[in-house]
Amino acid sequence: MSDDQTRLKAVPANRKRRGAIEQRRAGMRQAALHFFSRFGLHGTSLDQVAERAGVSKTNLIYHYPTKEALYTAVLGDMLDLWIAPFQALQPDTDALPAIRHYIRLKLELSRDHAEASRLYCLEMVQGAPHLSDLLKGDLQVLVDEKAWVIGQWIARGDIAPINPWHLFYMLWATTQHYADFAVQIEAISGSTLEDPAFLETAISNIQTIVMNGLMPRPV
Repeated sequence: MSDDQTRLKAVPANRKRRGAIEQRRAGMRQAALHFFSRFGLHGTSLDQVAERAGVSKTNLIYHYPTKEALYTAVLGDMLDLWIAPFQALQPDTDALPAIRHYIRLKLELSRDHAEASRLYCLEMVQGAPHLSDLLKGDLQVLVDEKAWVIGQWIARGDIAPINPWHLFYMLWATTQHYADFAVQIEAISGSTLEDPAFLETAISNIQTIVMNGLMPRPV
């Protein structure tokens, strides 16, 4: 077998190995999220994470040498999830359907990744010590870009003239409330977003309230 054939044969094996390693690392981050979202960085130990992930502490430290490194990696996963629904807001889409879709995506995110939402909330309450630079940098740029999209829709007369940033704050607060205060919601309503009927009711009502506020007004 030639050297080229040997290298080509090794590619799938290397890809499979990298996939297995990333799957193991993802399991570690998921285990860490369970504790970070409840007890924060300082209330979580690497021993707890390793046990939940089903790996040795030595193996965990091999991939994430410090608890802070693990915490930062978990925050990175969380921000990727948090930012993804923003893709629904594009200047070449119809405004009201796009915002309705954004609301649905955010509520589904609160259902599927409640721990990530609670960790984000915890990080904010503590003054965002690990996210402050990103909040004032890349995230601010992204939000400003989406505010520009809202501005384009307003200029076209597709929605009422509102402040885009305050619209975002309201949507984030409303949709993430269902994850961050799930215990309160369940105590009052007897349901959470895990109940498909309750999820659809929440989506429909929030969409209706927001759409009524955004509908263009007669001049």
